This record gives sequence, structure tokens and C-alpha cells, in this order.
Amino acid sequence: MSSAISSSEPVAVAPPSTWPPRRAVVAWIFFDWSAQPFFTLITTFVFAPFFASALASDAAEGQALWGYATGFAGFCIALLSPLLGGVADRTGPRKPWIAAFGALLVIGSAMLWFAVPGSPWAVTIALAGFVIATVGAEFATTFNNAMMTRLVPAERLGWLSGTGWAVGYLGGLLSLAVTLGLLAADPHTGKTLAGLSPIFGLDAASREGDRFSGPLTALWFIVFVAPMFLLTPDSPRTGMRLKEAAQGGVGRLKATIAELPKLPALGRFLLANMIYQDALVALFAFGGIYAAGVFGWQTIELGVFGILLTVTGTLGAWLGGKLDDAIGGKPVILGSIACLLFACLGILSLSADHILFVIPAAPAVPGDGLYASVPERVYLGLGLLIGLVAGPMQAASRSLLARLAPEGRIGEFFGLFALSGKVTSFMGPTLVALATSVFASQRAGLAVLIVFFLAGGALLAGVNVKRAP
Repeated sequence: MSSAISSSEPVAVAPPSTWPPRRAVVAWIFFDWSAQPFFTLITTFVFAPFFASALASDAAEGQALWGYATGFAGFCIALLSPLLGGVADRTGPRKPWIAAFGALLVIGSAMLWFAVPGSPWAVTIALAGFVIATVGAEFATTFNNAMMTRLVPAERLGWLSGTGWAVGYLGGLLSLAVTLGLLAADPHTGKTLAGLSPIFGLDAASREGDRFSGPLTALWFIVFVAPMFLLTPDSPRTGMRLKEAAQGGVGRLKATIAELPKLPALGRFLLANMIYQDALVALFAFGGIYAAGVFGWQTIELGVFGILLTVTGTLGAWLGGKLDDAIGGKPVILGSIACLLFACLGILSLSADHILFVIPAAPAVPGDGLYASVPERVYLGLGLLIGLVAGPMQAASRSLLARLAPEGRIGEFFGLFALSGKVTSFMGPTLVALATSVFASQRAGLAVLIVFFLAGGALLAGVNVKRAP
């Protein structure tokens, strides 16, 4: 028997009569813990630099190929996220969607183990696995985000989002410490950061420790996402069947986009988010690759850098959540963008033997230890600043959308939120890749991001923060 509800109309789901117990909220927070190793190990500190240094022919080509793959994944996400978010709103539960896309995260991450240096298919396998896992991770996160407003009152959303990001960073930190201390070894010495031979008999020469970051990410997600499925209540079913919801999804998406001029604050925020999130994604995607190419950092240097950056990211996300509830998400985001602009300009001013564009500095000498040169230390400091403000910016963006979106349509607008974070995400990495290719310079690629941060900040400054009716 078909439902009497029109599939082209939003389905209002009443807020819960009582808020769920603390264990349900904690279990939801652990989604960020379960998913973060993908972003920490694969997209930033371990696998991406390994791809550029051991699979691609050189660092510039590696940065370009990684950029095109990131852009393609972002294009796929941009096409589908608002449509699927609206379908989830009209059917109700989010967990089935999280499970389906979580499976893609697991499959894509596990594929990375087979990207063996010297294999004719290594680059193809690495890029395909990365794209599949990226699509899975981003969609699973979108549907997890849409559960927020049923867990805590509006005045606690900043705390919830910031705590989730902080716990996620801690998960990334622990997974990175495990990888560096027990799995990934320096290919020259055969020892991990802890001075040990890799466990499980992993071969340092063929970089098995770096490649194992993929299966570790998959297993980590499976284990730690389980509490959310077991303990966190899902949205109730609306009575609408999936087929009906999907049939009206395109029409509803068009109507929602057409409605945005009547919701100027939401529309302007989504446009700003589209631009500054694109820059942040590209900055994280290329941060490790950039350091590997400019300073010659290997797994150990990049891993320690990642640990330090993750520590500041955890602190920043936690403090940012408190600031969000105290002063609002918009000031937190604008302050973060200002810091990121400063960091980008600082990074552009560095080379292996210069700081501030023209001031000479002695390059690192083999055997001097970690981060021995002044340019490396400056890069390290700027990276820690990026970590400190990136978490608050992302967490405040998530909570600001939850406050702005109309009641009963949170999934639909989190779909648009994912769209706004991804619709040009193929542009940022692709423009970085093109600039890198055209000028044969990693610094030229990074310069693109300054324009994105400036434009996103200018748009956000004009947002009137008030919930849509």
C-alpha cells in the first residue's frame, strides 16, 4: 500500500520528547573517533606522502595526481549528497546510510594495502581505493551529522560538535602513534619511530608499514563505530518508502535550492562554507606532500609532525566548542580563517634554504636530527597553528548549520552542507594540481588556497545568524 505522504514535500519529524541518555551521546561522539584515522593516516600524514614519494615518479606529479583524485571524489559527493540527505529526511533513519557508506570506507581503505611500489597497477589501485574511501567517509559523516539535533538542545550543539571533533583528533592521534611506533619504518634503517622492527613482520623496504595504514583504518572504523549503532537512537521512520522518497528527491532538491534566496543567511553561509572548506580540505590533502617535496621529510618526520599537529587540533576543537557556545560559531570561524591565511602566507615564504621569501637560512644536513633547519621549524610552527584552528572552524561550521537549518529538514540541509563543502572541492585540489603542473612548483599550487580563504571569509562576514523558520 503506497504512502499518502507526497514524496516531493519535506517530512517534519518532531523533536524528541526527552533527550537521550549520556551514553547515547558519547556513542555518537565516537563516530568521529572511528572515522578520523582515514583523514589522519591516509589523506594527510602517512599514505598521501607515501604515494607522492614512493609510487608517483616525483613529488610534483604525486601532488597533481592526488589533487585530481581528491577533486573527482569531491565531484561525486557534490552530485549526490543533498539528494541523499533529503531522501534520508523523508524516510527517517540515518543508520542504514551510515552503514552503507561506512562499508565503502572500509573497502576503499583496505585496497590501499595492494598499492605495492614497483607494481604496474600501484598508482591506479591507490587512487581508486582513495576515491572509494573518501566517498564513503564523507557520506557517512553527512548522515552522522544529521543526528545531532536529536541528541542535545540547541544551546549545547557547540559543545557536542566541538567535543566530537576533539575526540576524533584523539582517535587520529592514537592511530598515528600506533602506525609510527609499531608499523611504519624508515626504509633506510628498517626501524620505527620507537626504534623497533615493524610488528607482524612488515617489510620496511617495500613500505608495508605505510600501506598497512589502509587496513588499520578499515579495522579501526569497524570496531569503534559499533557503539553508535548499538546505543544512539536513530530518527523514527516516517512511513515513506525509499522508492517514493527517491522519486521526489530531485524535485525537492530543486525546490530547496530555489528556496535559498528566501533564506539569505543560510544561502550565504552555505556558499561561504563551500569556499573555505574547499581550501581547508586541499591544505590538509597537500600539507604532508608539500613537506615531503620541499624538505624531503619521510614517514618519521611527517609522523611526528602529525602527532604534534593532532595534539593542537584536539585542544583547539575542545576550546572551540566552548567558544562556539559562548560567542557563537561565526566569530570562531572568522578567527580561524584569519589564522589559516597567516599560515598559508608563511608556508609560501619558505623553501629549504629561505624564510620570509628572501632571508637565507642554512638547509638541513643529514644526521642533524628532526627539524634541524630554521625553515623546517617555521613550517612545524605554522602547521601547529593550522591544527589549532582547523578543528574549531569545522566544528563551528557544523553547529552553525544545525542552528540555521529549518526544523524538520536537518538532513536535507546537512546534505546541502556537504554539497557546499564538496561542490567545488574538485576545483580547489584540481586548481592546486593544475598550478603545480603548469609551474612545476608545489608553492604555486599552494598559493591558490589564499584566494579561497579570503573569499570564504568575506562571504561569511555578511551572514545574519538566525534560525530559518
